[in-house]
Amino acid sequence: MQRLTITWLFLTALAQTFNAHPENTENVATGKVKVVASLDVARVPSGFPVGFCLLTQGDRQYAAYYDEEHRMTVAYRTLDLNKWQYQLLPCKVGWDSHNYITMAIDDDGYLHLSGNMHGVPLIYFRTKKPWDITTFEQIQEMTGKNEKRCTYPQFMRGADNRLIFHYRDGGSGNGNEIYNIYDCKTKTWHRLLDKPLTDGMGKMNAYMTGPSRGPDGMFHLGWVWRDTGDCQTNHDPSYARSRDLIHWETISGESIELPITPETKGTLIDPVPIKGGIINGSLKIGFDSTKSPLASYHKFDSNGNTQVYVARFENGAWIPRQITKWNYRWEFKGGGSIIFEISLGAIRTHGKGRLALPFSHVKYGSGLLILDEKTLELIGTQAQAPRYPSDLSKPESRFPGMQVKWANDSGKAREPSCYYVLRWETLAQNRDRARKGALPEPSMLRLYKLSTRN
Repeated sequence: MQRLTITWLFLTALAQTFNAHPENTENVATGKVKVVASLDVARVPSGFPVGFCLLTQGDRQYAAYYDEEHRMTVAYRTLDLNKWQYQLLPCKVGWDSHNYITMAIDDDGYLHLSGNMHGVPLIYFRTKKPWDITTFEQIQEMTGKNEKRCTYPQFMRGADNRLIFHYRDGGSGNGNEIYNIYDCKTKTWHRLLDKPLTDGMGKMNAYMTGPSRGPDGMFHLGWVWRDTGDCQTNHDPSYARSRDLIHWETISGESIELPITPETKGTLIDPVPIKGGIINGSLKIGFDSTKSPLASYHKFDSNGNTQVYVARFENGAWIPRQITKWNYRWEFKGGGSIIFEISLGAIRTHGKGRLALPFSHVKYGSGLLILDEKTLELIGTQAQAPRYPSDLSKPESRFPGMQVKWANDSGKAREPSCYYVLRWETLAQNRDRARKGALPEPSMLRLYKLSTRN
C-alpha cells in the first residue's frame, strides 16, 4: 500500500474539511457523491504539496494558492460565472510544505489572508475594499509584538463570532501560541489574551489540535509537547477547554492560569514519554452521544508496536484504553514535513451505542474502527467509502509518485445538498527540500461542485 501523505500540519485543516458539511456525511459514506460541475482555476506546482484555501460566501467564491511559478495568487468569481479574476500577491513559496495559505472574510466583507510562514516574520494581507481582491495590500504587522518567527497561521471565529487569528511564535521545541482579535470598526488587531495561551518555558512548545467548538458549545483544545525539531521528542498528550477562548479550564472544570505550561496541573491525558510513539498531529478530540470529549492518539504498546489508544475522563481521571493490536511499529524521526504512515480522525457517534474512529495505516489500510460506546472495546472495522467520487481519486498524471490533493470549502455553499472542493496533483513532501532531477509538469488546480442528492 502506498504510504500516507498527509503531513501533520494539514491535520487541523483536514479535520475542519471533513466536518465542513456534516449534513452530507451519510450520503458520502454510502458513496452517493456525484460531480455537478467543474472549472479550471490555474496550473500549480506539482513537485511538493502545500495547502491551498477555498472560501465561498454567499454568491462569491475565492481560491488562494501558489501558481506554477510559486507565486501567491488569489482567484475570484461569482457563482453564476465560469470565469475567474486573478490577483498576484508579492510573495513566493519555496519547497516548504508547512507554508499553506489560510483566508477569512470579516463581518464587513474585507478579506484577510496569511500564509507562506515557517519561522519567518508575519505575512498578512488585507483588502482595502470589501470583497475586492484587486485591493489586497500587505500589512507589515498586526500588533507589532512577537511577529518575527511565525508559523501555522489560522483564522477562526470566537464565542461572540468575532474574527480571531492565532499562530505559533518561535520555533519547534521553543514556541508560544499567540491569539489576536480583530476590531472591524478600527480595522486593527489587538491581543485576545495578554499572555500566550501556551508556553513551553524555553524547553518545548505545544503542537495544537484545535481549538474547535464541540457539540456542548465549548472550545476544546488538544496538544502534545515537543522538545526539539526532531519529531521523536513529542510527548504528553494534553487537553483544556474554554467557553470564550479567554478563560480556560481542565476537563474537571478547574480554572487554569495562563499561559498553560508543562507544569499546569490537570491538563495531562496520558504520560507518553519522548520516543513513546506519539507525534504531533496524531491527537484528536471527538465526542460521544453524551457530548463528552474523548481523546484518540497512537503510541507504542509494551511490545514496541504502534497502537491506537482512546482516553475518556472517568471518575476524576483520564483513562486510556488500547484499541488495536497491530503488529507494526512506525519509527519516525527527524524534522521537516514527513510522510505519515498512520493517521487518525476524531471519534464520532455511529448509531446507537457505537462510536467510529477514522484511521489510515500503511499496512492495515483505512476505514473506521467501530467501538462500543460504553466500554470502548473494539467491535470491528468498517470500510469507509471515498469522500470524493472514486474516478477523481486517481491521478491523471503518469509521472511516478503523483498523488491527488484536496481542499474543501472553509465557507458554505447556499445549496444544502451541494459543496465545493479544490483538486490538484503533486508528489509527496520531501522534508521541505527542493527535489533534484526531473519534475512533473504543473498540474491543474480544478474546482468541483459535488452533490449528495440521490
